[in-house]
Formats: sequence, C-alpha cells, structure tokens
Amino acid sequence: GHARRGRGWGEWGPGAGASPVTEPWGEGVCVCVAPPPLAWALCWGLASRVCQELGALMASTSADKLFSLSGLFAVYKPKGPTSANLLNHLKAKLLAEAGVQEVVRKRKKPSLKIGHGGTLDSAASGVLVVGIGKGTKLLGSLLAGSKKYTAIGELGKATDTLDATGKVTEEKPYDQVTKGDLEKVLQKFTGDIMQVPPLCSALKKDGQRLSCLMKKGVAVEAKPARPVSVYNLSLQNFQPPLFTLDVECGGGFYVRSLVSDIGKELSSCASVRELTRTKHGPFTLEEHTLHEDKWTIDEIARSLDNCMSLLPEEPSHKKLKIEHSGESAVSCEDK
Repeated sequence: GHARRGRGWGEWGPGAGASPVTEPWGEGVCVCVAPPPLAWALCWGLASRVCQELGALMASTSADKLFSLSGLFAVYKPKGPTSANLLNHLKAKLLAEAGVQEVVRKRKKPSLKIGHGGTLDSAASGVLVVGIGKGTKLLGSLLAGSKKYTAIGELGKATDTLDATGKVTEEKPYDQVTKGDLEKVLQKFTGDIMQVPPLCSALKKDGQRLSCLMKKGVAVEAKPARPVSVYNLSLQNFQPPLFTLDVECGGGFYVRSLVSDIGKELSSCASVRELTRTKHGPFTLEEHTLHEDKWTIDEIARSLDNCMSLLPEEPSHKKLKIEHSGESAVSCEDK
C-alpha cells in the first residue's frame, strides 16, 4: 500500500475539539485521527464527575438505609475486646460503609444511636445484644431478664479478678472434692440468692468503674450483697481441677462470683477459666449472632427483620440510661 500523510485535526471538523474521524483509503483501510489533549481532558473530566456523582448517590442511599435501621439484633463477641470497644468497632464499620464521618463533640448526641444490652467481660465470649435507633429503648425492659452461660471453673486457684486474667491470690488443695460434693453444693446457689459482686466489675464508685480503679492500683471495697436469681444450674463435666457449669440466671448476676463462692463452699477456692454467654433473652449463640464478616448494613437489616419477630408485639418501653464512650453504649451489667 501507499503511505499517505493524514490531514490535520482542524481539516476534518470545525476546529480543535472536533470528534475523531476516519478516512477510507484503499480497500478496507482507514486512517484514524486521534483527538487532541484538550478533547481527552474534557472527556476524562466528564467521566470523573459522573463517577463522583454516582458514588455520592450510592453513599447517600447507604447512609439513609443505615440511619433508618431500628430494633435489636445480636453479634458475636470474641475474647479480648471489651463490650464497649466492640460496639465502637461495629459502629465505625457501619459509618465507613455508609460513607459517613461522624464528628464526636461533648454534649452532642451521636448521629448513630447504638447500644448494647449487658456488659460481657473482655475475657468472655458469646452473645452481645445490640440496639440500634429506637431499639436502644428496648434494651433495658426486654433484656434484663434471662441469660444463659457455659462456664469452666478451676478448683484450687483464686485470683483478684475471679477469672484467669487476674493475679493468683490463693491456692488450696482440691483432691478431696468429688462430683457428688460439687452437685450437692450447686443446690445452695439455685433460686433467689444473695450475691456479692466481684471487686473487678462494671459497678461504679464515685462515677468510676471498680475495674478501672483496680487497674490504677486504687484500693476498692466490696459492694454489699444483693439479691439475684438463678433459674437453672447444672454440672456438665467434672475433671478435677476443671468443672463445667450451665447457668441460667437473671440480670445483675456474676458467674465469676458464683464460681468463687462454689470453691469456698467446697473448702477450697476456684476461679473462672472460660466463660461463654450462650443466650440473652430470645437471642441464641447458634441461631442469631452475627460474626464480624456479617457486620454490614444489609446483613444487619436482614437480622433485624428476623430478630424483631422474636420479641413481644407490645413491649413496655422503660427509659434506658445510655452511657457514652465516644459512641453510645450500655445498659445493665452482668456476667
């Protein structure tokens, strides 16, 4: 074929900025004229603006959906984080997905109202019920009732926190303890009983949590015994020094105190090795908890639809005291 010098861009159209064209040359041969830099810049700018507007529209839709969520659902809390820290993490993920950057100011209500229905120890795992939107008002009235736990206790060892995270304060022999002895002792802790809460707990003194005061080295006194309810208490396994309990209890109950008191009744001592909350209200560990990979707006919306059907149609709404820690948070304390 013959080579031919292509015409200038201005010769094909009304001038710079005209659309690219082609010219037939020979059989099935075309000469293409590329657009100038200005045309590319205009096209790229338009495409970028369209993408930005679409992104903003999608973010706005996600934000609207997030702030319309209302009700109760359950998440899985692993060992390690506190209940409040877990809630902060959940909230941050939801706001990031919605493209919302929240500015937290003192005395300013958070834009996303979220809280949980009962502190679960950092060393414990299991069901953590979360209220979002108007669902935070349901936490106190609906979830101060029955909870179920599986606890592994260790005989012969006491700690200052009553669990494996604390410093060992006492060691006693346990060889004399039999399975029958343990089952007999459990009967004393079933029903309506009086219980002294742990020194290391979410209970407060002068506005500060006892657990925080202990970490600072401040001497704290035990709170007076208070009435609590144990609906069911059974021994599932006994392999000294370890024993496994299934506990069903009411609000304000501490499994750590229970295990410690059991050790004393057996003329020994004991502390909690592992603790798992398996049920809270109607929410169970197997059926209703969302793990972190499911902490999305759509997944939570689906969970709300499923979980709210578990609740009474006309619950009594009791005013819930919300505790702020950067976000929103909590109601009653127990474990």
